[in-house]
Amino acid sequence: MAFKVGIDVGGTFTDFLVVDADGGPRVFKTLSTPEDPAIGLINGLGEAARSYGLAPKAFAAGIETIVHGTTVTTNATLTFSGAKTALLTTKGLRDAVEMRRGIREEQYNNRYINVPPLAPRYLRIGVGGRLDRAGIETEPLALAEVAAALALFKGERVESIAICFMNAFANPAHEQAAATLVRKELPQAYLTVSTDLLPAIRFYDRVSTTVLNSYVGPKLRAYLQSLVARLEAFGFAGNLLIMQSNGGVISPDIAMQQAAVTLLSGPAAGPGIGLGYARAHGREDCITVDMGGTSFDAALVQNGAAHTASEGSINRYRIALPMLDINTIGAGGGSIGWIDEGGLLRMGPQSAGADPGPACYGRGGKLPACTDADLILGYLDPDYFAGGKLKLDAAAAKAAIQSALGAKLGFSIEDAAAGMYRVINNNMAQGVREITIKRGYDPREFPLIVAGGAGPLHACEIARELEIPVLIVPKESSIFCAAGMLVSDLKHDFVRTYVRRLGALDQREVGRLFAEMTNAGDALLDAEKIPEPRRRHVARADCRYVKQYHEVSVEFPLTALAGADIKPLLARLFHATHNRMYGYSLEEQKTPIEVINLRLQAVGVTEKPAFREESYAGADSSGARKGARRIYVPEEGKFATVPVYDGHAMRFGCRIAGPALIEQVNTAILVTASFDCVCDKFGSFALYRKGREDLVTSAIEGR
Repeated sequence: MAFKVGIDVGGTFTDFLVVDADGGPRVFKTLSTPEDPAIGLINGLGEAARSYGLAPKAFAAGIETIVHGTTVTTNATLTFSGAKTALLTTKGLRDAVEMRRGIREEQYNNRYINVPPLAPRYLRIGVGGRLDRAGIETEPLALAEVAAALALFKGERVESIAICFMNAFANPAHEQAAATLVRKELPQAYLTVSTDLLPAIRFYDRVSTTVLNSYVGPKLRAYLQSLVARLEAFGFAGNLLIMQSNGGVISPDIAMQQAAVTLLSGPAAGPGIGLGYARAHGREDCITVDMGGTSFDAALVQNGAAHTASEGSINRYRIALPMLDINTIGAGGGSIGWIDEGGLLRMGPQSAGADPGPACYGRGGKLPACTDADLILGYLDPDYFAGGKLKLDAAAAKAAIQSALGAKLGFSIEDAAAGMYRVINNNMAQGVREITIKRGYDPREFPLIVAGGAGPLHACEIARELEIPVLIVPKESSIFCAAGMLVSDLKHDFVRTYVRRLGALDQREVGRLFAEMTNAGDALLDAEKIPEPRRRHVARADCRYVKQYHEVSVEFPLTALAGADIKPLLARLFHATHNRMYGYSLEEQKTPIEVINLRLQAVGVTEKPAFREESYAGADSSGARKGARRIYVPEEGKFATVPVYDGHAMRFGCRIAGPALIEQVNTAILVTASFDCVCDKFGSFALYRKGREDLVTSAIEGR
């Protein structure tokens, strides 16, 4: 048999989706192993092999492709456990990484502490040499000073070096000369050259991104080298691809060189697969949410594409590489409940993680987590969690909630658990507002695609808070991002700075820059053996009104460069996008537009697994009913006995009236009193506001 495997290593669980040659998916989850994520990954592959009745090597030999999302770089940044990093920069600019843009993140907080630089000051060395903004040399590079800096780095046993010179985006010669010397004197050091990674204007963005890449690079390189060796020993000889932050995949070799592109590796797979489930209901737009063990991720998909950003931050460190616009907050099944100084109940962002985990795991956890509350509220069956592989300890959950919250708040255990449930739902609803309302979109106009092992228990209340009338819980909800990895394309991003007022834009020069980027993208796709018919090139321009601080990125067809004049098209696109994002445009005032950067994404379309569709089986779901249980009904604020259904026994067309519970091996779905549910043709569950059957007509009527 031939297999394709998607693997998402999270903070609590490592998720697997295995698709065989016939398109039949199988889902697996193993506990993550933070000390070495590869251990949990290999354990999961072994479990998959046993499921197919194959020896590990026989199973591995049949795997054609593994697509892997990793949190190695994310965790290194969040826990300050990256490499010992040095910076080689232009004289007088070594403190730019601490001064940043000179903007205080909390303007009125005089006690707010700056984020510690990833390269300490004594390892940030400025050297002589200057280029003007056009890239013309005004002072030669002081190679003797570079050599002296490298002698210091060698003596300090630096593991990683970042090179970033002023105005190098216009002429990389100085950076390349310094890099040649680094490779000669410190060949073992991990090296990042800013113009190789991000040849774009704005010095702080470039230096921060370059240092961040060097900081996390050695750790990712060591992990991927170890993983490749472990997979070879396991018997895998297929194609390994690594998920990156822009929603695409790359080879391990490129990932090792450009480690910073994996900082949102896992969550970036979600929007792509979410769109696939939305399309089953005739929609090209959706909001995807993924509630795992540690975090909650929300993203917006519109007109068949996920929203992207060309800059962002992680742990307050600036990164200016293209990434999906995903809002991540600390809200997961492991999020810990606590009481703040004002006596208010809070949830997260601290997490119990995989070890010891929530108190109900029985592994020594003493603090109350979201999963403990879900258990006390009746949403989880203590004997069927993870299909019965992990028995939950209700007594331990009650004790943790009572000691940490109930006794201090004067609440019963059940009331404290209900409070935890409401608070974390409100936190997640606010997370969705960040990528919808704050971006100029009405969340009520988008279906909510719900994922994660914990997500479907909380989704109806999130939707009720935001007045979203329809939700879709995919059949593979619990391993959503792992499934998304199997539908991801190869993607490579390029940028060229081109600062011109739109009226002075030279279309031939712009065409030359895009041709240069297209050729670079095609060279990478050639190496990845992507044929011409499966290649796409997406062009964007970063524009702003003159004297504005921030740019707006607009997408336009690359073929427009062959037309008579592209300037009117760019102006229309920019005005419309600016108006949507900020609520106004200056089109009538005829305010000049300025182009800052030109961007190109080279896409290699991969072969996607075909998921099976089911035949319509009718509306009767009585055959899937497995019993009843007393649960907390949020709308009524009290406990009631509701029917419980086996999600694996439900078929296309089956309908359920809320309140009810639907249980699967790796997740459970709470259908609250405000919603009803119908199973669609992919085996996913469409939940809709009572009386709004029109939103899921195809699933109800079997079309």
